[in-house]
Amino acid sequence: NFEVGDKVVVSLPGAVLPGGFAIAARKTYGHVSDGMICSARELGLSDDHEGIIRLHLLGIDAELGSDAIALLGLVDDVLDVSVLPDRGYAMSLRGLARELAHRTGWSWRDPANIVAPVKPHDDAVSGAITDTSACTRLVLRTVTDFQINAASPLWMQRRLHMCGMRSISLAVDITNYVMLELGQPLHAFDADKLQGTISVRRAGSDSVLVTLDGVERQLDSQDIVIADESGAVALAGTMGGESTEISTSTSRIVIEAARFNAPDIARTSRSHRLSSEASRRFERGVDSALAPIASARAVQLLQELGGARELGATEVTAGVADVVIDFDPDFVSQYVGAIYSIEEVERSLESVGCLVDTSQPCWKVTIPSWRPDLGHPVDLVEEVARLCGFDRIPSVLPVATAGTGTTVEQHLRASLLRSLAESGLVEVLNYPFMGGAELDVLRIPSDDARRNAVALSNPISLEQPLMRTTLLPPLLACARRNLGRGHSNTALFEMGKVVLPESTKVSAPILQTDNRPSDDELESLYQAVPAQPTYVAGVMFGEIEQGQSILASKQSWAWHAAISVVISSFQKIGIDFGVVALERDPWHPGRSAALTYGSDIVGFAGEIHPGVCETLGLPRGTSAFECDLSALFSRHTAVKQALPVRTFPPGRFDVAFVADSTVSARTLQQAIQASAGDLLVDIQLFDVYQGDRIPAGHTSYAFSLEFRAMDRTLTDTDLSEALARVVEHTERECGVALRN
Repeated sequence: NFEVGDKVVVSLPGAVLPGGFAIAARKTYGHVSDGMICSARELGLSDDHEGIIRLHLLGIDAELGSDAIALLGLVDDVLDVSVLPDRGYAMSLRGLARELAHRTGWSWRDPANIVAPVKPHDDAVSGAITDTSACTRLVLRTVTDFQINAASPLWMQRRLHMCGMRSISLAVDITNYVMLELGQPLHAFDADKLQGTISVRRAGSDSVLVTLDGVERQLDSQDIVIADESGAVALAGTMGGESTEISTSTSRIVIEAARFNAPDIARTSRSHRLSSEASRRFERGVDSALAPIASARAVQLLQELGGARELGATEVTAGVADVVIDFDPDFVSQYVGAIYSIEEVERSLESVGCLVDTSQPCWKVTIPSWRPDLGHPVDLVEEVARLCGFDRIPSVLPVATAGTGTTVEQHLRASLLRSLAESGLVEVLNYPFMGGAELDVLRIPSDDARRNAVALSNPISLEQPLMRTTLLPPLLACARRNLGRGHSNTALFEMGKVVLPESTKVSAPILQTDNRPSDDELESLYQAVPAQPTYVAGVMFGEIEQGQSILASKQSWAWHAAISVVISSFQKIGIDFGVVALERDPWHPGRSAALTYGSDIVGFAGEIHPGVCETLGLPRGTSAFECDLSALFSRHTAVKQALPVRTFPPGRFDVAFVADSTVSARTLQQAIQASAGDLLVDIQLFDVYQGDRIPAGHTSYAFSLEFRAMDRTLTDTDLSEALARVVEHTERECGVALRN
């Protein structure tokens, strides 16, 4: 694309271009080439490859042999700044320069300190603000005779590229450059494609807009749009429309600058999943006084670089007023806890641009237009503390109020967690989501209350769009992952909340963001929140590993072991369960039980249904339990007192009874406890057997008993007498026989 006489950039042998491309003399087309002339992409100036760089087209007239590195500004520093959501002004060179001046004490020059007159003209495009809640200031500047073929100067392309933006055309590059310089997003319209007055309004009946990225977007009636007499031509503060974009035939341009309502721009950007450089600034708050200045700066560059001529301008304002705060200067020291002088407070407020009237004891502080985040006295306190240094604020530990501590429920939860861990279970934390297919696998009936789940509007995974109503689906999935990673002996538990909506609950109201909700609205919101009780659940399979559990080793996590662990863990916090036979999915109908507290069913434990295990790929005989802790703790409010430590050695023996299958293990355990006396400190069910060695219709239950005295070592006589009492009482009360 170059011609004879052009001055171009040459990489000589020995140079290394971006990407590690080394330049060397080589033979090409029968001639030795001593270097390479370069394009912008080869030098890392931009992503475009539009041919060799012709310096005169970029306005550069350099001597032959000049250093291209310095000429093109290839050596520069880029600051990667993390801007907080309430510091929108810092998303510009102007804002960063001001902050740097704060930190260093250097003087600074405000690039927005220019004269920006708005001169009406009959040939200028007119404007209007139809909805003042959407926009408070609109400035339109019309230019003509723009040279559309004029190229963006290399220094502008370079700076845009280093800021992560692509050079498109001179008109568009200028709007982006001014946005980066001053912080005011701008948009350039082709004036000849506009029809009549430009207005800012809600989308209303406008349903479709094709944006600059070629996407047809369905408009919401509350979206803010820029429109002419034909309809919406831009999605305000977010992206322009395709119908009015700058083209190769454009000669008249309208530069639009406005200040839109920040929450509306944020909502529009998120609803359309369209985040742009403009929307990120508008939703953080843009200087309300900047629109005429930024648009004038853009017109100045269009004149200098594109030969444009300004026809005139239109400005419309609505509700733009200064924010004045009544401020007591002593409030800073009182609120922060450090001592600040009156001079420090005044100097700090003035340095951020505030106008401070100190004629009265209570100051009148006028907030600068570029700080919309300052609206209350505490905001001014934060600025003073920030500029004077947070290191001046003393560190003081809060003093705990006497007599406070953990609640009874918190104490019970902590004790239960510790007890389950001591029983060999490992605590896990799962995502609180599930899918309908997971409930299908668990064979949950269609009319079961666990099917009534809250659906997420924007789920992380389409396979899990529901809030969990039971802890089992994610817990079983976690157990399956552990099995797949080689953990054949696994015992997991989780304590967490489930969400149980009621069909009679009212729908949550949609609250407005521009004012505080009323008490009735808040009450309606609270009424719509579903119940979220705390559950505890566990899944176990494989063998109980040596030393892992308080249960005897070399046992499997069979259904009776699962029930025994749950009962013993809750007994340690003072809760005694009743056990009754009751079928419930996903448990095995003959190897599970309902756990009762008083007359209420508060949980289930036992073996998982073989069909469920097969579908999930879990070992046959996998056991699980699940209990409603909120229901338990609402009725059980006493913390079990610790017993005195018995320091003398224990005495242990095992006893097994053959009972009719209608007699439960829980019934036998209660009978043993009633007859063993005060010396009994622990009882565990460690074996349940049904087979050829016992009569049909009967079950063998084996218990491990531990005795310990407070004041002496037990003798064989003590243990024999205790065993005799246990056998006699249990046989008489339960109709069982001692198994030989």
